[in-house]
Amino acid sequence: MTSAPEACEPGLLAPGWAGSPAAEATDDRAVLRALLDAEAALTRAQAGLGLAPARAADAVTEAADPARFDAHSLAERARGGGNPVIPLVADLTEAVGEEYGPYVHRGATSQDIMDSALMLVAARTLDLLLADLARTERASARLAARHRDTVMPGRTLTQHAVPTTFGLKAAGWRTLVLDARDRIGAVRDALPAQLGGAAGTLAAFEAYGAADPTALPAAYARELGLCAPALPWHTLRTPVADLAGCLAFAAGALGKIAVDVLTLSRTEIGEVAEGSGGGSSAMPHKANPVRSTLIATAARRAPQLAATLYGSLSAEDERPAGAWHAEWEPLRDLLRLTGGAARDAAELTEDLRVRPDVMRAHLGLTHGLIVSERLSAELAPVLGRTRAKALLTELAGRTYEEGRSMTELLSEVPDLKDLDLGALTDPARYTGSAGAMTDRALERR
Repeated sequence: MTSAPEACEPGLLAPGWAGSPAAEATDDRAVLRALLDAEAALTRAQAGLGLAPARAADAVTEAADPARFDAHSLAERARGGGNPVIPLVADLTEAVGEEYGPYVHRGATSQDIMDSALMLVAARTLDLLLADLARTERASARLAARHRDTVMPGRTLTQHAVPTTFGLKAAGWRTLVLDARDRIGAVRDALPAQLGGAAGTLAAFEAYGAADPTALPAAYARELGLCAPALPWHTLRTPVADLAGCLAFAAGALGKIAVDVLTLSRTEIGEVAEGSGGGSSAMPHKANPVRSTLIATAARRAPQLAATLYGSLSAEDERPAGAWHAEWEPLRDLLRLTGGAARDAAELTEDLRVRPDVMRAHLGLTHGLIVSERLSAELAPVLGRTRAKALLTELAGRTYEEGRSMTELLSEVPDLKDLDLGALTDPARYTGSAGAMTDRALERR
């Protein structure tokens, strides 16, 4: 126990989360703070139930100041027992002093403190993440409303399919963000404290005089601002699995926005652009879609981190060797990655530049074939289904061979002279219910 802990690594290889709110909320200082909060809360909970003197609770809480502990030393000494709680308890006990030191960590096991601390870290990080998701949701809603009727090519399997609107695309982004928000919010509100003692029986607390040891976990949870667990969950890892699921989903949902922007901002497409693209070390003309790239990176990594956390569900005995330990780093990485992606998604959507004129120009790249679905439906009653299909197939080839539009070629068919071909071939008049669905999506709160 010497100096204040140093800042966490600056993240030279992790630009996706470096400098984000999630980075600070998950660094070694934040973890140390959560570990000390968990220890102090345990003594306060016992004092509240008459199992420890009130002065002991005050002494432990006062001593549990992260600035008084050396995270580097704790990390090195953690090798001795396999986790940082063991050396931390020794240092905290020394800091509290001889009179009240025996009340530090009394009745608990290392996993109680570590699990509770990581739930605190998760809760604090998720609060920040939810704030950035709210920014992304609001920005996506503005894009959807502003571009409700901005027509663009709909693409399926990389090719132009039928017209759609950018408003509907942005409304879809918002829907995914709200789905992520709801999942994260539900998990955040259910994060539990952990308290079971050596093998999840609370036996030590009875030995220390508790008339009803089962009341202690709820009191402990209240001190931490977490939920009271129904049972000790040393080997019942639902809380960690739920975190894995909601974070991986959120990263993937934000990844959808990113890959859409990456596609639409290609030089050959140019229908959108990031508000402030990144530069290139070799090519001065480039403005790379950096925000989207970093979000897409997080979306690719998140599922594998979640898989490790799901793998730890198979935890043997009453406390496992390895399964619990395997969770710590992937959980922190997942919180960081998703938190960084949420920060970048907020900036991306708030500053996104949309180019309706380019979208409109691209509707003509297929010479009118983008509305061939509509033409099939409209011409069948006039020409008969078989003839209509044959005609459209023939004209589709001629549009490219002759460089003429479908409207022009159709106007030369005598049987179609009474049809308003200009309206039938106008992509802006074939967006279906895109506007109505956008409006409906924006009603969700």
